Order: sequence, then structure tokens, then C-alpha cells
Amino acid sequence: MRLNILVAAAAATLVATPAVAQQRTAAGEARGTVLSPLSLVNNGALDFGTVASTNVAGNVAVDAETGFRTVGGGVVAVPSTPTRARFDGLGQAGQTVLLTLTPPTGNVLVSGTNSVTVNSMSLDQSGATTRVIGSGGNFSVYVGGDFGIAANQPNGVYSALFTLTADYQ
Repeated sequence: MRLNILVAAAAATLVATPAVAQQRTAAGEARGTVLSPLSLVNNGALDFGTVASTNVAGNVAVDAETGFRTVGGGVVAVPSTPTRARFDGLGQAGQTVLLTLTPPTGNVLVSGTNSVTVNSMSLDQSGATTRVIGSGGNFSVYVGGDFGIAANQPNGVYSALFTLTADYQ
């Protein structure tokens, strides 16, 4: 009888004690990238200079690549100093930035109640909307535009704000 009790006690112990599962441990890496703050400053206006209108509509354009001004139609170039806009940025060297150019509200420049149409605006580097930040952490972007001058456009200094946005890509 004693043997039956020992066998029963041993069986109860086996059933009551759960088996220990094999444990495995693995490590995982946690990481991320912190970039230098991105900055962008306008260091020069887009200025088509001084032009004269005639009784024939036309346009005046400033090339984003060169800053060179051209006129067409009845528009006459008057000696002045047209310029392409210049934006300078700072950020993390080697990173890519996405550029977004937003023309003036309503695509017009205004002088009082008069307006000049913004036919188009463009970025240098053939309109490329991305730039890789140079080894010094800086980059520059130039903006040009084409503006419609109406026949007998009223005299005035025409202006409006536009924006250039740079975001890390």
C-alpha cells in the first residue's frame, strides 16, 4: 500500500507542477534621425524693373536661371535693374528639401485698384522642386516670373507677396 501512495504522490506532483517552457531573448534596435532646423530667408525680390505699356498688350519676364529680362508684344523695356528673387536656406547637409512655390493671391500684382497678371512663376534649375543641401549646410533658390501687361496699362508700382516653402523630404 505504501508503494501505491508514493506512486500516487509522485503522479500528483507531476500533474501539479507545470513544465517550464524554453525562453529565448532577442534585442531590437530603437533609432531615429534628428535634423538641424531648416531655415529659409528671402534675400532679394523678384522685380521685373520698369517697362512702358503701349496700345498693344504684352509681357515682361525675368528668367529664374539668369535673371535676364525679356519683353514681348507692345511692352517696351525701360533701362532699370530687374532681378530674380533669391532665397537662401540652411539645413542638414546631404538632406533633400522639397520646394513649393505659391504665386500671389489671385495671380496678380496690384497698384491701387489696377493689376498686372502673373502668367507664371518658376524656380531655377529648370523648375526642379527638390534640392540636396550642400556640404556646408546651405542652399539657394532663385525665382523668376512672366507678367502680363495690358494694353495701355495704368502707371503704378505693382507688387504682391508670394511664398516659397522648403520642407525636408
